Amino acid sequence: MEIVVRDDIRRVEIWLTRAQGNDAQLKESLKTMLAEYKAKKYLCVVYNSGDGDLLANMRDLLIYNREDIAKKISLEEVLPTKGG
Repeated sequence: MEIVVRDDIRRVEIWLTRAQGNDAQLKESLKTMLAEYKAKKYLCVVYNSGDGDLLANMRDLLIYNREDIAKKISLEEVLPTKGG
Protein backbone atom coordinates (compact mmCIF):
# COMPACT_ATOMS: atom_id res chain seq x y z
CA MET A 1 0.00 0.00 0.00
CA GLU A 2 1.15 3.49 -0.79
CA ILE A 3 -0.46 6.64 0.61
CA VAL A 4 0.21 9.95 -1.13
CA VAL A 5 -1.03 13.14 0.52
CA ARG A 6 -1.09 16.14 -1.83
CA ASP A 7 -1.67 19.13 0.44
CA ASP A 8 -1.21 21.57 -2.47
CA ILE A 9 -4.35 20.27 -4.20
CA ARG A 10 -6.06 18.78 -1.14
CA ARG A 11 -6.05 15.18 -2.32
CA VAL A 12 -5.21 11.85 -0.69
CA GLU A 13 -4.34 8.94 -2.96
CA ILE A 14 -4.25 5.40 -1.62
CA TRP A 15 -2.77 2.76 -3.91
CA LEU A 16 -3.66 -0.85 -3.10
CA THR A 17 -2.41 -4.08 -4.59
CA ARG A 18 -5.00 -6.60 -5.73
CA ALA A 19 -4.56 -8.58 -2.49
CA GLN A 20 -4.92 -5.45 -0.35
CA GLY A 21 -8.02 -4.40 -2.31
CA ASN A 22 -9.62 -7.72 -1.41
CA ASP A 23 -8.73 -7.39 2.30
CA ALA A 24 -11.92 -6.29 4.07
CA GLN A 25 -10.09 -5.67 7.36
CA LEU A 26 -7.58 -3.34 5.69
CA LYS A 27 -10.32 -1.43 3.88
CA GLU A 28 -12.21 -1.03 7.14
CA SER A 29 -9.09 0.31 8.87
CA LEU A 30 -8.73 3.01 6.18
CA LYS A 31 -12.20 4.43 6.82
CA THR A 32 -11.14 6.47 9.87
CA MET A 33 -8.24 8.08 8.04
CA LEU A 34 -10.40 8.83 5.01
CA ALA A 35 -13.10 10.37 7.20
CA GLU A 36 -10.53 12.68 8.81
CA TYR A 37 -9.31 13.91 5.44
CA LYS A 38 -12.84 14.31 4.09
CA ALA A 39 -13.64 16.50 7.10
CA LYS A 40 -10.70 18.72 6.02
CA LYS A 41 -12.27 18.96 2.52
CA TYR A 42 -9.71 16.68 0.86
CA LEU A 43 -10.63 14.53 -2.10
CA CYS A 44 -9.90 10.92 -1.14
CA VAL A 45 -9.11 8.49 -3.94
CA VAL A 46 -8.46 4.76 -3.57
CA TYR A 47 -6.84 2.97 -6.49
CA ASN A 48 -7.07 -0.82 -6.73
CA SER A 49 -4.88 -2.92 -9.01
CA GLY A 50 -6.83 -4.72 -11.67
CA ASP A 51 -6.37 -8.05 -13.30
CA GLY A 52 -6.35 -7.03 -16.96
CA ASP A 53 -3.39 -6.88 -19.30
CA LEU A 54 -1.93 -3.41 -18.78
CA LEU A 55 -0.17 -3.28 -22.15
CA ALA A 56 -3.25 -4.37 -24.13
CA ASN A 57 -5.56 -2.04 -22.21
CA MET A 58 -3.24 0.94 -22.67
CA ARG A 59 -2.88 0.18 -26.39
CA ASP A 60 -6.67 0.03 -26.79
CA LEU A 61 -7.11 3.30 -24.91
CA LEU A 62 -4.52 5.07 -27.07
CA ILE A 63 -6.11 3.76 -30.27
CA TYR A 64 -9.55 4.89 -29.12
CA ASN A 65 -8.26 8.38 -28.22
CA ARG A 66 -6.45 8.74 -31.54
CA GLU A 67 -9.60 7.78 -33.48
CA ASP A 68 -11.76 10.10 -31.36
CA ILE A 69 -9.44 13.06 -32.00
CA ALA A 70 -9.37 12.29 -35.74
CA LYS A 71 -13.18 12.29 -35.85
CA LYS A 72 -13.35 15.63 -34.07
CA ILE A 73 -10.81 17.17 -36.43
CA SER A 74 -12.75 15.85 -39.44
CA LEU A 75 -16.00 17.31 -38.10
CA GLU A 76 -14.36 20.71 -37.57
CA GLU A 77 -13.23 20.70 -41.20
CA VAL A 78 -16.67 19.77 -42.52
CA LEU A 79 -18.94 21.79 -40.24
CA PRO A 80 -18.83 25.58 -40.44
CA THR A 81 -17.94 27.38 -37.26
CA LYS A 82 -20.29 29.91 -35.70
CA GLY A 83 -19.82 33.41 -37.02
CA GLY A 84 -17.50 32.22 -39.77
